[in-house]
Amino acid sequence: MVKVLKFGGTSVADSKAIQQVAKIVKQTDADRVVVVVSAVGGVTNALLRLSEKAASQDKDYLKDLEAIGKTHSDLIESLMGLTDSNSALILEESIGEIAAVAEGVYLTGELTARIKDKITSFGERLSAAIIGEYFNKTGLETRIKDSRELLITDNNFGKGLVDFEESGARILSYFKDNANRVFILPGFIAATANGEITTLGRGGSDYTAAILAHYLDADELEIWTDVSGMFTANPNLVKQAKSIESISYEEAMELSHFGAKVIFPPTIQPALQKSIPIRIRNTFEPEARGTWIGKSNEQRKKAVRGITYIPDISLVTLEGPGMIGIPGIAKRIFEVLTQADISVALITQASSEHSVCMGIAEADAGLAESELNKAFSQEIRLNLLKPTLVEHDHAIIALVGDLMKSHQGLSGRMFSTLGKNNVNIRAIAQGASERNISAVIARDDVKKALNALHETFFEVKRKQLNLFVVGAGNVGSRFLDLLVQQDSYLKKVLKLQVRVIGLINSRTMVVQEGGIDLKNWSDQLANGTKANLTDFQEKISQLNLRNSVLVDNTANEEVAGIYASLLGKNIAVVTCNKIACSSDYSAYQELTRLASEYQAPFLFETNVGAGLPVIDT
Repeated sequence: MVKVLKFGGTSVADSKAIQQVAKIVKQTDADRVVVVVSAVGGVTNALLRLSEKAASQDKDYLKDLEAIGKTHSDLIESLMGLTDSNSALILEESIGEIAAVAEGVYLTGELTARIKDKITSFGERLSAAIIGEYFNKTGLETRIKDSRELLITDNNFGKGLVDFEESGARILSYFKDNANRVFILPGFIAATANGEITTLGRGGSDYTAAILAHYLDADELEIWTDVSGMFTANPNLVKQAKSIESISYEEAMELSHFGAKVIFPPTIQPALQKSIPIRIRNTFEPEARGTWIGKSNEQRKKAVRGITYIPDISLVTLEGPGMIGIPGIAKRIFEVLTQADISVALITQASSEHSVCMGIAEADAGLAESELNKAFSQEIRLNLLKPTLVEHDHAIIALVGDLMKSHQGLSGRMFSTLGKNNVNIRAIAQGASERNISAVIARDDVKKALNALHETFFEVKRKQLNLFVVGAGNVGSRFLDLLVQQDSYLKKVLKLQVRVIGLINSRTMVVQEGGIDLKNWSDQLANGTKANLTDFQEKISQLNLRNSVLVDNTANEEVAGIYASLLGKNIAVVTCNKIACSSDYSAYQELTRLASEYQAPFLFETNVGAGLPVIDT
């Protein structure tokens, strides 16, 4: 049995993590274990920073070099001591080599992709040398091999294209002639046929491991990282996100393309070609099963497997009557973008052929605009086309799942959920395979959209309400006490998870995105900041949470005055404050109009004997 294990930067970030890696490798049940390692956490970024400082002739690059040297010498010292350490000698030589290359960059002020690859390659080379020596010194007999001797690419520095025929022959020859159980190789790096150093792009260590697994016919490829698999959504943005137990190659490719950073997108193809299963595992929780990636399992019940997004997208639109019925317009557009090395993440075209809209990385938007305007200058001058329109601050959000094609109404549920939460959709794309439904939305709405969609597709049993409560006097305090008393009933019977996010009275206020502990709300409010209704209202808007509700337990005219603004942002209002609905009839009409237009519930009643509000009988 052959297993290929890849450990990322966080998995080899310090001596404790590397000791954990050694433990995992020792316990791996396989006749042959091939270990691929990334650079020590943060080192690749430090090498890039050093390169850029040297290119801008900032002498501080020397301090960065010193810090990189200290990071590795401290690691060697902690693991096995510097005395008689072979990796300590390699470190000394490497720092000298980096210094010589960086000095050349500093003197010329020129940093080519070739030089950048050479400098960044030292991260993985040092990591493999140190970890390999530590393995051997702890009794884990290990052979260290330089990936540059096995992986051959073209001279596309920065993201070399692998020569699979030559690389495959070298991999098979090397492993055939060496009988060791454990091998360790640096990921990310390769070389041209002439021996010049290249890299496989950021995240390329995964790709190194996948190529080795492919040619060695590995039984499994394990990607060890700092999270327990792929999640139903980004757990940093969606607290309820869950680890996915199993997922198909195709679904994993979709999720990794759309920003699921636990796996480098090209990694999956070499494994898919040989049907080699991939498992994403957590170095720091090795007992967790993680996520298994393999052939599609049509027996699974869930149609949607994950919700993901690409941030920092700009919408680029070309439109005008000169596009209607004219063959070759789309071809010209994409030729222009291809020549400018601009990738298109999403495209939609009106059936009238009047416009083409594309989602591209925000960093490329300016170049795309100028190149398209230049290429279509004649049509723009003749008013056949409008000048290229660029809109910034967007993101692409997507549902992913193999079985979505066999479930009716998924698109409707997706767009209905977004609409109910006042998330405006600017563009939509769906492939014929229906494995991915994508929409372009405002970047500021991403967190709300992810949470709302996750609730719809993964938390169907319970809906979360986020309350912002105004007033904590007789009525307000009893209301909060009731929420505590009724918590179990709300969850079990009404399927509601109610959180109080913000609380304000006439003196102080407190806002906590994770929710206020209602068992001691009065203490938290007493220690809050000075009350300011305008600031409180702004915080409600800034948090932009799904299912937000303002609960007004006051008889205050100023509070009633903010209802319209909140309803216009799809924030529900529940009130026993009779001022808003007993003032001018036109004001009441405006509130009900806004509630209807933005689908924001506006529930109002008076109170009984100046006691509890009656919202529903």
